[in-house]
Amino acid sequence: MDTSRTLELRLTGRPAPDELGRLCALLDAAEPTDVVCELDGLGRADLGVVDALARLRLAARRRGHRLTFRGAGPELRSVLELVGLGGLL
Repeated sequence: MDTSRTLELRLTGRPAPDELGRLCALLDAAEPTDVVCELDGLGRADLGVVDALARLRLAARRRGHRLTFRGAGPELRSVLELVGLGGLL
């Protein structure tokens, strides 16, 4: 794993399906590395956001990346805990 370079992603709202596909493809194409996904601009937390975060985590794990979510607000943390995915953060 190349930890000398961190790949940074930023979500500023619930990603549309094509944007989520683009982000997952970016993860698939990159050599294994640390990935930081900034969530501070997400806005409203809903199940669409939860789905997007879970898909990003799966894509990162498949490729051997170490993905960290940063900047999650209390609403998102609560929703993730509610659906049993509190460990994503």
